Amino acid sequence: MALVINTNVSSLTAQRNLVGTGNSMKTSLERLSSGLRINNAADDAAGLAVSQKMLGQIKGLNQAVRNANDAISMIQTAEGGMQEVQTMLQRMRELATQAASDTISDTERGYINTEVQALKSEINGIADRTKFNGQSLLTGSLTTTLGGATGTDLVVGDILTNATTVMASAIDVSGAMAGDTYTMTYASATDKLTMTRSSDSVAQTIDVAAMAANSTQTLNFDALGVKITLQNSGAATADNIGAGLDAAADDTIVTAAGSGSATVQIGADTGAGNTLSLSFDNIKIEAGGAAAMVTLNTALTDFDSSSTRANASTLLGAIDSATDYVSSERADLGAVQNRMGYTIANLQATSENISAARSRIVDADFAVETANLTRTQILQQAGVAMLSQANSLPQNVLALLQ
Repeated sequence: MALVINTNVSSLTAQRNLVGTGNSMKTSLERLSSGLRINNAADDAAGLAVSQKMLGQIKGLNQAVRNANDAISMIQTAEGGMQEVQTMLQRMRELATQAASDTISDTERGYINTEVQALKSEINGIADRTKFNGQSLLTGSLTTTLGGATGTDLVVGDILTNATTVMASAIDVSGAMAGDTYTMTYASATDKLTMTRSSDSVAQTIDVAAMAANSTQTLNFDALGVKITLQNSGAATADNIGAGLDAAADDTIVTAAGSGSATVQIGADTGAGNTLSLSFDNIKIEAGGAAAMVTLNTALTDFDSSSTRANASTLLGAIDSATDYVSSERADLGAVQNRMGYTIANLQATSENISAARSRIVDADFAVETANLTRTQILQQAGVAMLSQANSLPQNVLALLQ
């Protein structure tokens, strides 16, 4: 190699190698400090894409586990209510058996009827009160949606009659009873708006406020599960708004007939096998209920109007059918609950295995990286020493000038 001054090739070579060593050390330090082999796409573009897809699947699987556990809790809540219903049906059967014997008179059967009718009311009460996250489980109306289309029903988009700048922009009935009608009345000059549920005459009164231009107001009938959001483009007084909701055109809110079906996402993806349908049927003793409960309702009505031995005997058979119906419902829910246990176990195993696969792609191997760090540290020290030597080589030219 020629002895030159302007271009120190040895120094350039040493600098290049030192830069490469520095980059390698930076990579090792980054991996050791983060614990990840892939910290950006430049580390492994294909590996990054695969790991991100796996990460999405892992998160979906973990959420599916939580969904399945929530479904189990929902089932347990429903079955807890059914258990109490069956306990009361057993007591009702005991009373019906007593009433079916001629060892007592119709007078005593009347006393028995008092308790039997009270048990019926409590069974229906439990069905109404058994809810999960605000959703009724034992009335056949798990979900409630807005219905109504007649001239007297308030629906989204309606302009109030007495407040023409006010529109119903949203109506939330998710907490309301399905298949019911809610009627609104307003007391003039009081700012008080009352909503009444037709099925049981339960009512709630709230305050209505005046609205400025381009404002919104939510009328929250929380005791009835109804929220009405009003949007105003002009200005309206409380009296105008209240009168508008009391007017014949918009004074009722109707909920559609509910469904007892619920869908649970138990997989990380879409398509078959990733959802499970739960069914919660109506166990109320009423004319519009399940067949066994309709029969029991008829028998209870007959026994209430005439507490005779014959009616008590008929009631006894109807109670047996109702008990079998509730047992069947509990069995269905129990089967699904057991299935959920296996679903959760599979989801957790799948998540664990995919997590292990992703770890092999993205996680840093500390044994390898510490070895690389040690190697690059030694190379960097050697590189600095060699760069110093290379920079001193041109000084040899001075010997030729002496």
